[in-house]
Amino acid sequence: QVQLVESGGGLVQAGGSLRLSCAASGLPLFNYRMGWFRQAPGKEREFVAVIGRAGIISRYTDSVKGRFTISRDNAKNTVYLQMNSLKPEDTAVYYCAATSLRGGMDEPMMRATNAYPHWGQGTQVAVSS
Repeated sequence: QVQLVESGGGLVQAGGSLRLSCAASGLPLFNYRMGWFRQAPGKEREFVAVIGRAGIISRYTDSVKGRFTISRDNAKNTVYLQMNSLKPEDTAVYYCAATSLRGGMDEPMMRATNAYPHWGQGTQVAVSS
């Protein structure tokens, strides 16, 4: 049984930092590309970042480039999202997701929610102004 469990969310002031973690069980993490998505109230779930199996290649949505960093520790079966210089517009529930899909990391499907069959329950991030 595949399980992804996010943690590390919370309330932070604008300009602050948070580090999200996603612990995986029931699947060998090294076989999966891992993504972070977020969903703000009243909005659709959107792509934030994705990291390749070896942790060498990553991609980000434009709004978080230079502020967020995705990383992974396959030995610990854990993926991270370091979020710096947080803004109120980063407020959302953050989800990690896993996919076994292969192909170019720049392909649009890597940013699509339906490309990821495994999801965590989400962790809330709130950024006050």
